[in-house]
Amino acid sequence: MEHRETARILVAGSGPAGLIAALGFAEAGFAVTLAGPEVTSSDGRTTALMNPALKILDRMRVLDELRPEAAPLKVMRIVDATRRLIRSPTVTFRASEIGEEQFGLNLPNKVLIPVLASAVSAHAGIEWRRSMVGSWRLDADQAHAALADGSDVSAAMAVAADGRLSPAREAAGIRASARPYPQSALVLNFAHRSEHGFVSTEFHTETGPFTQVPLPGKRSSLVWVVKPETAEELAALDDATLSARVEEQMQSMLGRVSVEPGRQVYPLSAASPGRFAQNRVALVGEAAHVFPPIGAQGLNLGIRDIDDLIGIASENRDDPGSRKCLAAYDTRRRPDILARSSAVNLLNMSLLSDMLPAQLARSAGLNILGSFAPLRAFFMREGLRPGSGFGALAGDLKKQAGR
Repeated sequence: MEHRETARILVAGSGPAGLIAALGFAEAGFAVTLAGPEVTSSDGRTTALMNPALKILDRMRVLDELRPEAAPLKVMRIVDATRRLIRSPTVTFRASEIGEEQFGLNLPNKVLIPVLASAVSAHAGIEWRRSMVGSWRLDADQAHAALADGSDVSAAMAVAADGRLSPAREAAGIRASARPYPQSALVLNFAHRSEHGFVSTEFHTETGPFTQVPLPGKRSSLVWVVKPETAEELAALDDATLSARVEEQMQSMLGRVSVEPGRQVYPLSAASPGRFAQNRVALVGEAAHVFPPIGAQGLNLGIRDIDDLIGIASENRDDPGSRKCLAAYDTRRRPDILARSSAVNLLNMSLLSDMLPAQLARSAGLNILGSFAPLRAFFMREGLRPGSGFGALAGDLKKQAGR
């Protein structure tokens, strides 16, 4: 057993979740080894991080460096752009309705990843082995990893931040059920003539959401979910034609559009493991949950995984990878992960479904959200901080009843 204050944590995976996990554990006083290559910052995608996730990055002293490259998200809208019989009214969520200045920030990955990587490299408590884990051996009191560079690491706990196909998850004997969707996401950034006013708009279409998210200046990022063959066709268009298609899909809401270089296409799927920790391995990020890009949930959920795991490990410093500790993590994360992933998957399925009951249910839900302010505020608060909506909803309803 390692000394009480220096139980070693091995973080597998050097994407955003792995870098944040390494920083968080090191800041909490653990000895950390990070295993994973330095990620090149050619990723054109952006990540919308909500206020609670930003607070965690602020605690790690990286937020100030990210802020100048990010755009605040002050308003979020859902527009029904389907051509179906049952259509919903536009629903607008304003951060000011729940006393917040913004819901969060939209950050380019090519800024986020290098800033996190540089903080990890500079941290005295982190040993970064820039090599993948080649194989795992998990025994009763340690996790052992043999790295591709020939070196070995042993730790009291392994944090699996190694993505949707997580080899660490597999080594721990955790089964994951995965299902592909008949959808791909075309991701790009574009400039536009009109100001976005820090409004993000999610157009719901028959093939999935078309989501515009503000960037600094008169620029936005786009995630356009369509059939896989359509995504490839769109990605192959010349700039002028694709710009016209984006502008048309947005109903010229931001005026003339010009797409920027660097288009990416990602197939969509959903995956959920049977449990979130076992055999000295705790799952975070996409090793713990994969779902379509609706409502900016992905990395925000991963950061909550990491924060909860650090909290539990800090209460069990002598052995953070013990069965008791991992069981507590599994219990703590289950409701949040299942609620988020189920909601996103259901909404996505309702968009794809031609069944009238599914369309009615989605439309009725958005109708109620649009017309009933306390419920809208509840969803906004829950979207930011799970559990925070219930107390506030009770207070809002009392106020309404007292009028």
